[in-house]
Amino acid sequence: MPQTCSTIAKMRLISRLPCFSTSEQGETHCSRQYPSNILEELCHQFSLAEIRSVLMNIKESWMIGEDSLGVVYKGYLNRSATAVAIKRFRKGSVSGLSEAQLKNEVLFLCQLHHPNIMPLIGFSIERDHELILVHDYMSNGSLYDLLFNRTNHKVDPLPWKRRLQICIGVARGLHYLHSGGKHSIIHNYFKTHYIFLNQNWEPKISGLFLSKRGPIDVARSSLTVRNHDNFAYCDPEYMASGILTAKSNVFSFAVVLLEVVTAKQARDLYLERMNDPNYSLELNAEKIIDPFLKSKIAPGCWKTFISITERCLHKHGTERPDMGEVEVELEHALQLQEEAETKINCNSWC
Repeated sequence: MPQTCSTIAKMRLISRLPCFSTSEQGETHCSRQYPSNILEELCHQFSLAEIRSVLMNIKESWMIGEDSLGVVYKGYLNRSATAVAIKRFRKGSVSGLSEAQLKNEVLFLCQLHHPNIMPLIGFSIERDHELILVHDYMSNGSLYDLLFNRTNHKVDPLPWKRRLQICIGVARGLHYLHSGGKHSIIHNYFKTHYIFLNQNWEPKISGLFLSKRGPIDVARSSLTVRNHDNFAYCDPEYMASGILTAKSNVFSFAVVLLEVVTAKQARDLYLERMNDPNYSLELNAEKIIDPFLKSKIAPGCWKTFISITERCLHKHGTERPDMGEVEVELEHALQLQEEAETKINCNSWC
């Protein structure tokens, strides 16, 4: 895949970085590891000693996230004020990550270069079961936390336009995964937990450790409950057949769209849809919309947003749009929102 000048420069910089240290503990001098396999040729591999030199000095307050797969810490590149996120995965348990899955994510992220895909700085895989990924630090956290952990973060709810802009960025990232390279890459763990936001509110997709590559948009996959939070994000056709397609991602993305506009978690939305055979987003608008957003979404924008969301949720994958069309429709919804706001502002000042 073609690489931008900034990407090449960054990769050259990474190849010269010997290790990590915390900003308060000073520099840690470590020897560089030279590539010995394909993973190391694609991305910088840190020794366990280098990673431990950071983790031992990191304060508990620097733990910035935790889920069933592991713990995320904030650290700093050696001789630099550049913040990074260090995810230390659990291994050897039902909820842990396998070495093969971590390698899968490293292989994908090292070869993918898109503004809405999480940039990977390096990784560590050691014999004593340490599995670690090092990413750019995302100062605005995950979309999940912003939607559902407002009290913890003590932040105001996201405004509608920002939510819509985030959705557009995520759609672009998924579209790139599906059609941006020689082979389609299908995300197999897609949910708001793995959408992160940088300081400019640009979304970055991560969690590619279970992703599949398919030359004809189809990949066989083993289906597990853990994969999709009790199937809340899961395509019904995928559940029935075990065949993962790009249209499976379209369905999962629609669930994310619902979470964004309702501020309800996927499992609760899933139960609502299952309990009402005639469930309609448009008819249930007043009931499902996030109270913070009421009267703030322009009618034209709402109609376009809900229309594309319902199409993405179609029970038959062949009837769902592809991510390129979803991206275009969301951009149109944003345009309608901006036009409506401009008209209101003009009327108030004219």
